[in-house]
Amino acid sequence: MATPARRIRRPRAHGSRGGRRPLAPGLVSNLLNPKIAVFHTGLLPAPAPPGLPPAWAMTLLVLLHTALTLAWLGGCVLLLSRAGLVLHQPRIRRALGRTTGVTLIGFGLVLATAGT
Repeated sequence: MATPARRIRRPRAHGSRGGRRPLAPGLVSNLLNPKIAVFHTGLLPAPAPPGLPPAWAMTLLVLLHTALTLAWLGGCVLLLSRAGLVLHQPRIRRALGRTTGVTLIGFGLVLATAGT
């Protein structure tokens, strides 16, 4: 006889307000991030298309980089939102906790036994 499936409750994010409120801090954080400015001014000119004026080439590459970033992060959000239902099961959480613990202990042992 089959046992009824338990309904898994979706965890609620702490401090989640919904809507677009997280957009403003995230946007400000990204706009003020010096690593992105260095990346766009230091690394993007190299693959710029030679036939376009530099301003247009850089604009094209920045937009391409933005589109790829949005696609990548959007995919991560979709994958993790679906995986969250599975990852919050007690059995899975225990297994992940044990695996993480063993991994961290292993890293610690490697560091402790490594020569200078």
